[in-house]
Amino acid sequence: MSKKTKYIFVSGGVMSAVGKGVTSASISLLLKAHGYTVCPIKCENNLNVDFGTINPIEHGDPFLCYDGLEADIDLGNYERFLNQEVGHKNFMTMGQLYSTVISNERKMKYDGEDVEPIPHVVNEIISRIKFAAEESQADFVVIELGGTVGEYENNNGLYYEAARILSFTEQVANVHVTYVPVPPHIDEPKTKPAQFGLKALMSMGINPNFIVIRSERPVDKQRKYKFGLKFYVDHKDIFSCENLKNVYQVPVHLYNQELDKRLLGYFGITPKKKSLDLSFWEDYSNKLLKKFDKSATIAIVGKYFATGDSSLVDSYYALLEAINHARVFNEMNVQLKFINSDKEENNLLDQLQGVNGIIVPIGWGERGTKGKIKAIKYARENKIPYLGLCYGMQLACVEYARNVLKIKDANSEEIDPKTKNPIIHSIPFNEKYQVIKGEGTSMRLGTFDCIVKKNTLTHEIYSKHNGFENTTKSVIAERHRHRFEFNNKYREQFEKNGFIISGTSPDNFFVEFIELPKETHPFFIATQGHPEYKSSPQEPHPVFIEFLSKTSK
Repeated sequence: MSKKTKYIFVSGGVMSAVGKGVTSASISLLLKAHGYTVCPIKCENNLNVDFGTINPIEHGDPFLCYDGLEADIDLGNYERFLNQEVGHKNFMTMGQLYSTVISNERKMKYDGEDVEPIPHVVNEIISRIKFAAEESQADFVVIELGGTVGEYENNNGLYYEAARILSFTEQVANVHVTYVPVPPHIDEPKTKPAQFGLKALMSMGINPNFIVIRSERPVDKQRKYKFGLKFYVDHKDIFSCENLKNVYQVPVHLYNQELDKRLLGYFGITPKKKSLDLSFWEDYSNKLLKKFDKSATIAIVGKYFATGDSSLVDSYYALLEAINHARVFNEMNVQLKFINSDKEENNLLDQLQGVNGIIVPIGWGERGTKGKIKAIKYARENKIPYLGLCYGMQLACVEYARNVLKIKDANSEEIDPKTKNPIIHSIPFNEKYQVIKGEGTSMRLGTFDCIVKKNTLTHEIYSKHNGFENTTKSVIAERHRHRFEFNNKYREQFEKNGFIISGTSPDNFFVEFIELPKETHPFFIATQGHPEYKSSPQEPHPVFIEFLSKTSK
């Protein structure tokens, strides 16, 4: 007999970005710490099939999963909190659901029925949730419902309908995350917006079993009493999640209020463990706030920072997390300096004065590339530690070709499709390596193996931190998300002129890592992959650890 999976739905009220993702990840972490297997799922309202086509300024950094899924930023929280990989089964969008249902209708899979959102899209949602439960064989499936309950877009209502229907046949708990503002002019928590949100939730046929209250400060007993009275929720099942210093304090904070025990008790489960050892998370969150003796200023040279008059760093969220993981490991402070390679191109060199390290991360298109190439040249010539990620590797190759190999018109096809010297170019589609995205656009998406050349800095880094998948063959595996590749026509010319290709695909076709000799530069490494998406607090990525170690003063 297969195990009986329990389902926990996490909804949000009052506003978007209320903290459903962190709450879902925290619940998952606590259940896993108790010894249960957990499968998290994120449900999104977007009509995008995935998040790879969304400008990161719009919705934050798309999280790149091991299986090539380009997902919502919250899946990164799931991976980092659980220290387990997530992928396609852990994510659905309304675009995916409608695409599947319409495709099924065209194939006559509904036997001529009148196809409608209810029941057909709802049935597809339930089918995907149950598939994830079956494939993962999880004790608990924690489902984060996208959007805000009661919003005028009715897409997310289909997810709520799925949750309602599933509760008739399965063991289901509903956790509602809401917001209680504290207007400064009266300095008193106001619960009315949260009450409206809860009323909207109940109008969809869902009664909350647990309420997590977000606010600027802890919610007092009077407000908890008011929520309990109006919505028939035991005050012990109402939890305060006021603003904390960092998200890694949230699991411990909810544990101290016994959310995990109340959840297990709701399902009639006696906890396997009387108490949990969350010392790692307490220590990590404390170190994020600690002032260390060593420090460094790191420039991130990108273009996805501005949104109106605001500055948005969520566009590089996985990168910032990876830097934090490595700086805690190295016990150092890091001050980040965000430099817009497009808007600040003319004074970019002035902006770089005094930095201890430079990172050029992922990017798309021609805009901002001149500034990035300037930054790479500055790092190379001034022997400032440099780390290039994806586009940061490709542009490092272009810069080297122009200024060292003296190929003045060297370029990438992405920047100039008609360039006569395409150092970075597109290759014919090969289903072994690529998937088709959109109108004839091929990409390498997902995890790919790489053979690291011995006696290189890259090999030294992975060896030092046990980063090899296969130590004997020097194999590593990194996630990829890009269209263009290094042009092998120029490989010999590069290598004869002090340029080291330190990692290639197992068939030696793709260039995956490049570096400069340690005799000429203290640390100059770039990769076609995305190590930032594999990094976690429990397993900081070796490349980031060693990059930061070279920058500390």
